[in-house]
Amino acid sequence: MTGQIIILHGPSSSGKSTTAKAIQQLVEFPFWHISTDHLRDSGVLPTDRIKRQEFHWCDLRKPFFNGFHASLAAYANAGNNLIVEHILDTPEWVHELKNLLAPFDVFFVGLHCSLDELKIREQARGDRPVGSAEQDYYTVHFGRVYDIEVNGQASVEENAQAILECWRSGFRQSEFAAKKRVRA
Repeated sequence: MTGQIIILHGPSSSGKSTTAKAIQQLVEFPFWHISTDHLRDSGVLPTDRIKRQEFHWCDLRKPFFNGFHASLAAYANAGNNLIVEHILDTPEWVHELKNLLAPFDVFFVGLHCSLDELKIREQARGDRPVGSAEQDYYTVHFGRVYDIEVNGQASVEENAQAILECWRSGFRQSEFAAKKRVRA
């Protein structure tokens, strides 16, 4: 069995991590919760040396995300189910992921949140460059086609239930789908 993939997409601070954790607790199959934040926070990147400008993030960003995207396909191909948090803020990533994930059942979720709430959350987190949530707010959903869209300010449990209900239906309409009914 190849893995099932649920991609949670939305601006920084829109509730992707919280939603992913809620889905992971409710879904009837084991799912990994994957994000680039997990890699960053685990020490995979030479963060201190990037901060000291010994290495430049602009040089590391493309290979980092190329590896991250390829790893998603590898994990799913090995039979792992994934809940992936992502901000598709680079246009070629969508095309890249569509190709890499074409063999899998991908369920694409859009998380929306008001700009005022994003700013409040970003400030409270303190681990993001100020203004990144606002930049994402105006760009990341543009042109995207989802299987379901939810409000990141609504009840996390209700959002997770709605996402799973739609996922279980097997109906896929997103840009990652082949407009077919699949068995979840």
